[in-house]
Amino acid sequence: MAKNNVSTFVSAKHNNEKITMLTAYDYSMAKLMDESGINGILVGDSLGMVCLGYKDTLSVTMEDMLHHIKAVTRGAKDALVVGDMPFMSYQTSVYDAVKNAGRIIQEGLAGAVKLEGGVSVYEQVKAIVKAQIPVMGHIGLTPQSVNVFGGFKVQGKDESKAKNIIEDAKRLEEAGAFSIVLEGIPYKLAKIITETVSVPTIGIGAGKYCDGQILVYQDMLGLFSDFKPKFVKSYGNAGEVIRKAFKDYIAEVKEGIFPDEEYSFKMDDSIIDKCIKEGV
Repeated sequence: MAKNNVSTFVSAKHNNEKITMLTAYDYSMAKLMDESGINGILVGDSLGMVCLGYKDTLSVTMEDMLHHIKAVTRGAKDALVVGDMPFMSYQTSVYDAVKNAGRIIQEGLAGAVKLEGGVSVYEQVKAIVKAQIPVMGHIGLTPQSVNVFGGFKVQGKDESKAKNIIEDAKRLEEAGAFSIVLEGIPYKLAKIITETVSVPTIGIGAGKYCDGQILVYQDMLGLFSDFKPKFVKSYGNAGEVIRKAFKDYIAEVKEGIFPDEEYSFKMDDSIIDKCIKEGV
């Protein structure tokens, strides 16, 4: 399999080939995804919720992101690794945006960065791209704006907001973004955007007309039982498999079943006898 990069993403749209992406936050999972043939891996700031136990993504720091991005890039050889820019790493100034994007590329060894917003981050995206760093945009339901939205709610359902999201997409394309994540918007709006911009759109809760799709892997594998977003299809109940394995392990240890001789190391009995005789 050829190494995925920004050019292969753009070519996929023009060739009408769907792009596949998932999130990953560690070496072993990134390696499994990479070996499966995934096009891209996003090290999302969603790690704040699924790995660190935060209630949202706002508490995630650059150091958090870099720690996980480094782990993922060690495991992914063919997939394009995109590193998320966390809250307040790019909103404060164009300078901060370029500097922090540079850290994700230079220290994290990612192939691109992702940031949230459209018109509001036009100058940041333009400057990051000018610094030779590929940028993936993210519009619609942007989790870093959860306090403004009043929760994780579908965006763009009325005329004015739909027009704003379309304008966001156009401005991101103009600023030089190589692709745009569309999250939590009506599928007909996503279709319009996908047909309007020349760069690929990656949907999450945005319907089938996007150029590609991305999901949080814990969601699609059923690792969480308390909540599943409407747009997530379950591709396996790994959570139940893991819980059963943990319970079986606990039971066998308590009952003295594990470890038996099959899982233990052996030595010559004569050496044991000699040790006993010599009082060792």
